[in-house]
Amino acid sequence: MTIGKRLFNYALIYKKTIIFALLMLMVAVAADLAGPFIAKRMIDQHILGIDSYPWYETDEGENAVLYQDTWYKREDHFSVDDVKGKEVRVLQVGRDYVFVDQPVTTPEGERTYEDGTLTITRSNEEMSYPAVELTNDELLSFYMPEVDDLFKLILVYFALLVVASIFTYGQKFFLETSANRIIKKMRNDVFTHIQKLPIKYFDSLPAGKIVSRITNDTETIKELFVTVLATFVTSIIYITGIYIALFLLDVKLALICLVLVPILVVWIKFYRKYASKYNHIIRSRLSDINAMINESIQGMTIIQAFRRKSETKEEFEEINKDYFDNQNKLLRLNSLTSHNLVGVLRNIAFVALIWYFGGQSLTANSAISLGVLYAFVDYLNRLFQPITGLVNQLANLEQALVSSERVFELLDKDGTEVCEDKMPRYKGNVTFDKVSFGYKEGETVLHDISFEAKEGDTIALVGHTGSGKSSVMNLLSRFYDTKEGKILIDGQDINTIPVQMLRQHMAIVLQDPFLFTGTIASNVSLNDPMITREQVEKALQDVGADRLLKNLQNGYDEKVIEKGSTLSTGQRQLISFARALAFDPAVLILDEATANVDTETEKIIQDGLEVLKKGRTTFIIAHRLSTIKNANQILVLDRGRIVEQGNHDDLMQMRGKYYQMYQLQQGKQSSLAG
Repeated sequence: MTIGKRLFNYALIYKKTIIFALLMLMVAVAADLAGPFIAKRMIDQHILGIDSYPWYETDEGENAVLYQDTWYKREDHFSVDDVKGKEVRVLQVGRDYVFVDQPVTTPEGERTYEDGTLTITRSNEEMSYPAVELTNDELLSFYMPEVDDLFKLILVYFALLVVASIFTYGQKFFLETSANRIIKKMRNDVFTHIQKLPIKYFDSLPAGKIVSRITNDTETIKELFVTVLATFVTSIIYITGIYIALFLLDVKLALICLVLVPILVVWIKFYRKYASKYNHIIRSRLSDINAMINESIQGMTIIQAFRRKSETKEEFEEINKDYFDNQNKLLRLNSLTSHNLVGVLRNIAFVALIWYFGGQSLTANSAISLGVLYAFVDYLNRLFQPITGLVNQLANLEQALVSSERVFELLDKDGTEVCEDKMPRYKGNVTFDKVSFGYKEGETVLHDISFEAKEGDTIALVGHTGSGKSSVMNLLSRFYDTKEGKILIDGQDINTIPVQMLRQHMAIVLQDPFLFTGTIASNVSLNDPMITREQVEKALQDVGADRLLKNLQNGYDEKVIEKGSTLSTGQRQLISFARALAFDPAVLILDEATANVDTETEKIIQDGLEVLKKGRTTFIIAHRLSTIKNANQILVLDRGRIVEQGNHDDLMQMRGKYYQMYQLQQGKQSSLAG
């Protein structure tokens, strides 16, 4: 499905509001474009009408004009039953008007008045008529029958302006409201989809780039619906309405002006071809900038400690310069287009208008009225307003389409559908059956892993860095799926269990625990309504957290800022223990949970661990071997394979890798103590 169709599908969600807004827009356009027609009627019918129509002698009455003791009425004011008397004419000569007391067969042509004689020259033929020049008062009396109609038309004109203003406001309000709702839904969709993506997706994409797609790219798409869509729809409707009006006025000139449409279409295609290239680079560089800023803020301690400020600045300036250069290329393209293009088209249109009307004025048989000329000029001026709007929005359109492509690329990533179903708490019998796994194709990090953990057992995984300990736990949690072999819980293959249902009865405590912005209590319950305040407090007390948190001013309601940076490592770790305990998992995973704490805090954490492990199958990735001496089973991993397996005493008697690691750690501790 194309980007345009997918954006259109989002718009269809709020189609009723959008259609209503477009109907209001059509009314606004119709009301606005009716203005020149009213002006044309005012000019041709009422202002120049005394010249255009014959006058006839009549009796005193409505719309009759008294001149030299005789009543006259204009031809268009007679009803069917009225009797017409002698025909006369009131004609304009220069800036003056004359009264001709007889019919004038051909009033079109060049007119001159001298010594009581009106001369009309037409096609080398001269015709003369006796005439009397009208005074200002006499001329005003001939205009008086038109005053009421002129006043009514003026009122209609202003009424249409009010209607156009009201409906323009309405369409803008409803269209932009719909646009904001569309973007709100799109952001929700993107954020929701991110929760469904596998962990491996985040391994290869910096957080700053993902944030850029959710914030910057969706904000650009918002401009598409709020500004670009409104401008394009408004402009297209206006242009269509103006062309309809032009065809009603004069078909030939309207056809000439119609040439502007294919020129505009060709130009839009030309612009998009080059703008798309620059916008792709610009959006990509903006993501890189966000990613680097995010990384720099998180690693500011290291940057400053190792005096990498100047190098980091240079790296940022390089990315920023590339972004700047491509922005300038796009700016030059935009500068070349918008105003210049519209100016050229406007000049071409007015040259055609002058040429056409100039030619018409030379032919008396096809003379154009001043009202038509005014309406044409007015409509041509109006025509270039929406064209200018269209061209000026091309840059925003292209940026929005590029951003849409990036957002939809994210939405197209395969994710796991959220399963709201519940499953009974499983016992926690875990079996790894000949499991092999690799993060990349052709690269295996776990080889033929097999072991069994019974309900309530504590299983410890030890080994050097890169031996595969965390990979085993990642597979158990289904952050990744096995390549070969099976993992069973209570005899059921975990690949057949939806991940949400599987993790419903699992909990994990990381070496570097993650806390969310909120309070200590909210970080324990994660705002799960099923976990009461009493359960939160009991979990914190059971793991011994109250001993480390009791000095905080607000207790369990103490504010937690980003990542819990105001709390100590031990405090954060105990909060994560309490979180795991509050959710009462059947399977508990501890990833080097005591590696980064001091000895005194470790004692508190160890006591908390004993509480946490009761009644559940526990997997511990151990750094300090002294903390796992009581484990039911210890797995020693080396290069992705289990090389030793048994309890502490068994492994010490084997005098293998575990024995060496234990003795090494004990030796270090003895030397440190000495």
